[in-house]
Amino acid sequence: MGLYRESGQRITKAAFPAVAVSDPPMRITENVYQTEPYGRGDGRPEGSRRHLLYQPGDVVPQSVIDRLFTAATIGTITPSTGPAVGGTTVTITGTGLDGVSAVNFGATAGTSLDVVSATELRVKTPAGATGAVNVVLVDDAGNVTKTNGFTYA
Repeated sequence: MGLYRESGQRITKAAFPAVAVSDPPMRITENVYQTEPYGRGDGRPEGSRRHLLYQPGDVVPQSVIDRLFTAATIGTITPSTGPAVGGTTVTITGTGLDGVSAVNFGATAGTSLDVVSATELRVKTPAGATGAVNVVLVDDAGNVTKTNGFTYA
């Protein structure tokens, strides 16, 4: 008895054909549900349908968990211009916005963040210097930047 290659050559423990992977298994510690919006135009709030994805004790590779958190995208920023004193309510549309925890205008965080849905959020601009600044969504899947996304007038 033993382990052998297809050619019939015996495999020793030291020569076992495997490589270490950097995708550690993660043990789930509580029920995890996934929410999905109902169909378009039915008037029900997004996320009102959910199903059990993982139970405590399930073992899942880290890469599978990472894929569950899709990075946000920025489609539009409206308005894209406002006064340097700040206080402009900006609507950002895109995808995956429900994981956004902050919106930065240049190096300064916006205020009154309201994540309306996975495709829309609203935030008030902070005060800033005249000129264009990057808009950065701080997202749990990784930050997303719209270069020169807002201009202070």
